[in-house]
Amino acid sequence: MIVFLKNWALPFAMLTGAIAYFLLSGITALSAAKPYILWLVNFFTPLLIFTQLLLTFCKVEPKELFPRRWHLWLLLIQIFFSGIVAMILLFADLTYEYKIVFQAAIVCLICPTATAAAVITGKLGGNASSLTTYTLLSNILAAIAVPLVFPLLEPQANVTFVSAFLKILSKVFPLLLFPFFLAMFLRYCMPKLHSTLLKYHGMAFYLWAVSLAIVTGQTVRSLANSTAAPGIELEIAFAGLFACVVQFFLGKNIGSIYNDRISAGQALGQKNTVLAIWMAFTYLNPLSSVGPGSYVIWQNTINSYQLWKKRKKELKK
Repeated sequence: MIVFLKNWALPFAMLTGAIAYFLLSGITALSAAKPYILWLVNFFTPLLIFTQLLLTFCKVEPKELFPRRWHLWLLLIQIFFSGIVAMILLFADLTYEYKIVFQAAIVCLICPTATAAAVITGKLGGNASSLTTYTLLSNILAAIAVPLVFPLLEPQANVTFVSAFLKILSKVFPLLLFPFFLAMFLRYCMPKLHSTLLKYHGMAFYLWAVSLAIVTGQTVRSLANSTAAPGIELEIAFAGLFACVVQFFLGKNIGSIYNDRISAGQALGQKNTVLAIWMAFTYLNPLSSVGPGSYVIWQNTINSYQLWKKRKKELKK
């Protein structure tokens, strides 16, 4: 049973989130309670992410947190491909539909690494420390690039650079930086508590599965409530799939050169989709949020396959 859960935790979480949404939306008796359910979801999701990150970061060795050469290459890839898509949006004569498709693509490209990528990387046998360093760098890059570029792509989004920069940082800090600094504080100032938490770092994976179920339910909700034509939604979802496959492919191949294939692949391919959806709503056409919404499914389908493949090898040994 434990082996089954490890092999199928992510697809089961996504299926559970989708089914839960349709069940809750179909029960009329819960219509009055739906605002409270949404409040609970919005309250517990950051708490789950914070807890799983704290458990993951407790395992990180500070001496391993230093920049590596593949970090620079991956940052350049993010800048390069995001720049190409931005140029297309600014200077190409696109139809309304294709403008939204390219907006979905750029938000999937410039979005920073998922705050929970270290969890999957650790399960796959990668270097969580090197990935954590890249996660910090990619969030800094996004915090600067997004408020600088996105208002040019959708001029009616009247948000100043300083306010946008601070707003993105306000979303990044609680879920990424604070768990990291708290883990470092516990390591050096409260070693007994740190050792206790270290014993339960494996729970981070299952907390991530619960978070995934919630995010999948929210994604299904946004798709179900959308008024766009199904054809446009499919094109936007395909843009998310293309961006996901390309980034995993490039990350893994660059990582192979520096003997860090798993970490580099997760660093470039696994995105903070919750932040990406917020960015799409804030700066771009709200419909473009379907791109990062579908990215949740694509990246976790790839993660599920990778985890299944690794488990299969372990069972053979």
